[in-house]
Amino acid sequence: MKGIVFTELLELVEEKFGIEMVDTIINESDLDSGGIYTSVGTYNFSEMLSLLTHLSKETGLSIDTLLEVYAEHFFGVIEKSYPGFLAQYDDPIEMLSCIENHIHVEVRKIYPDAELPTFTIEKKTEKTLVMLYRSSRAMYSFGLGLMNKTFEHFNSTATILLEKLKEDGTEVRFSITRNE
Repeated sequence: MKGIVFTELLELVEEKFGIEMVDTIINESDLDSGGIYTSVGTYNFSEMLSLLTHLSKETGLSIDTLLEVYAEHFFGVIEKSYPGFLAQYDDPIEMLSCIENHIHVEVRKIYPDAELPTFTIEKKTEKTLVMLYRSSRAMYSFGLGLMNKTFEHFNSTATILLEKLKEDGTEVRFSITRNE
């Protein structure tokens, strides 16, 4: 997993819960990296899971809730770091439908060894999008948070339903309907 995902998580934890919480979750976690990350480094997903597990334990918030909040923070990083990328789109459904064939292609240019989830479009209209998410990491709640922020970015809202096709969350169907 790319280091930027770790550095931004720890920045969010510090912002929301304080530097003491960052120290606590790093110290409670068994991290090969020692909790020292660079944005361009690559680290084991198990470290992310350990940090999130301990943050959940300390805050009482579910890992899914933490991932959604983190995704909303991470979208802000994308807005700030890659504004031209978002400017290519003028519609949230269009942007989300391009995750696999455009957005992830661009991410791989920046981070060639990034391990990204896959998204398969099942149905797309002007107001709806149904897509399948697949990832061994089961971070579908991170995806949900990014989707919510995508609609917010375009001054729009949507109802996003998710259906776990596999109980472990490695395969999820997102059904998105733009609100009028």
